This record gives sequence, C-alpha cells and structure tokens, in this order.
Amino acid sequence: GSATNALVIGAETFSRILDWEDRTTCVLFGDGAGAFVMSAEKDTEKGVLNTFLRSDGRHRELLYVDGGPSKTQTVGHVRMIGKQVFRHAVRDISGAMETCAKNAGVEIDDIDWFVPHQANQRILDGVAKKLEINAEQVISTVALHANTSAASVPLAMHAAIKDERIKRGQLVMLEAFGGGFTWGAALLRY
Repeated sequence: GSATNALVIGAETFSRILDWEDRTTCVLFGDGAGAFVMSAEKDTEKGVLNTFLRSDGRHRELLYVDGGPSKTQTVGHVRMIGKQVFRHAVRDISGAMETCAKNAGVEIDDIDWFVPHQANQRILDGVAKKLEINAEQVISTVALHANTSAASVPLAMHAAIKDERIKRGQLVMLEAFGGGFTWGAALLRY
C-alpha cells in the first residue's frame, strides 16, 4: 500500500562480462532491457496473486561471475557448469511454479500462459515436460535474443501481449532462475 505505481525494470549487458573464448557461455547470453508498470487497483482480482522466491548459495560455483569491483577490482566473466545448472533449474523452477500456484489456490492446469526466464530452450522444454504443460502455452523468445537474464521475462511478456496471445483477465505464471542460485515464480492475473 505504500505506492500506487511501480516501474519494475530488468536490464542486462552480458556482452561486458562474457569470456568470448568460452563457447559454453558466450553463445547463450545477450544484452537486453524490459520493464513492467505495476499499478495498484482497488476491488479487483487482477494483479499479482502469489509469489515464491528462493536462493541457495551452496550451488554458487555452478553459475556466477568470477570478478567484481569489491572482490577483484575487475568486471569478471560469467562462469557456468551447464549440465548441473540444467538439472537444478528444471527441478527448482518447476517446484517454485507448483508451490506458487498451490499457495494461490490455483491448479497448474488452470493457468493460461507460462512466461519463463529465457535461459535456454532445453530448460523451457524440461520444465514444461515435468509439469505436463502444453508447449504452446509456454512463451519462448530465447531464439530471438538469447538469454538476457533479468530482461528475459519482460521481453517475453511484451512479445506475447503484442502478438495478442496473452489477453486481459488471463492467468499468467512468470518464473526465473539466476546466478549464485536464486529462483522464483509469480502468478498474476493480467
């Protein structure tokens, strides 16, 4: 209740932290920016219905940046052990989505659209398979702009609203997975 409107921004410039000699990472990430305007409305069922966030620093070495001004006085490079990240991502993301939906009193089958963090198509497909989600309900834009990390969910949401797949009143599940190991989901009625 402290704000009527909020601008939520996700922006990344991965090109600054990629090791262009490391083909396991440099081909996956891209630069991008996206934003949502969130507005408080009275007496409505629209908006964020539930969120679920988690982190686990024990897996930090699987996906991280090996520098930073406070640590090494350098920008550093993104480092990733892809097979292990994939396994954790599919398990953790699907669990977060299930918990978020359950806490909102909603079944996964009742959700109209899934707008995931655009990590890679294999992870998107793995989560859809694990939750038995129809692949056509999963918004995928990773082939257009790669993994833009924090920007990927707003960019994918924008694409699906612009081409009129996502319509007002529909249930939409957002999810994301990030370095150092953080993940979460948000259920909203658009």
